[in-house]
Amino acid sequence: MSKATLTISSKNYSSWSLRGWLLCRMAGLDFEEKLLPSDDPDIRAELLLLSPSFLVPRLTDGAVSVWDTLAIAEYLHELFPKAGLLPADKVARSHCRSISGEMHSGFANLRSALPMNLKAHFPNFKIWAGAQADIDRVVAIWHECLDLHGGPFLFGKAPNLADAMYAPVCTRFLTYDVKLDETCTAYCRTIMAMPHMQDWVAAAKAEPEELDELDVEF
Repeated sequence: MSKATLTISSKNYSSWSLRGWLLCRMAGLDFEEKLLPSDDPDIRAELLLLSPSFLVPRLTDGAVSVWDTLAIAEYLHELFPKAGLLPADKVARSHCRSISGEMHSGFANLRSALPMNLKAHFPNFKIWAGAQADIDRVVAIWHECLDLHGGPFLFGKAPNLADAMYAPVCTRFLTYDVKLDETCTAYCRTIMAMPHMQDWVAAAKAEPEELDELDVEF
């Protein structure tokens, strides 16, 4: 039986590819990566937030093709229910789905003002009001989850769907030197220290491609 395939784009710039890839790793899925070039017009439009839909990541598993990150998560949860992508408790599971859905559909100002770029670092980056409101909401979500479940991850001792959804935000906060309180700083460190994250970041930094539009010194 052939392995599943996860189609992704740039590891340096694509936050959605990171989310899908983390979910597959967390679930324990045996899969191969298919990397689309960033000079593909559709992929370039997506990375620059010019596309109305997300074409990657796309998980192909036999006859199954799933291309939405939350749909990928639900598919993996069905395949690997013991992997813990969603909490066992119904109340916590509903909360996890809610904050993951909020990240999936919201935070447009954060996405556009602070695009993911793992190779870059912008000390003392100017955060405008729209993006700051999104940052404040993320911080509130993190505090609520960490207070309820005790950390170090959003829903307890192991990472799940919510952590995969918010992991790219941690990278953005580091890239753009976003000032956080001690609790949120510790959470970002926990996410960035995950072996899967370290593998992804190392591969991202080794990528030769660059998008000039996302490498501008703002």
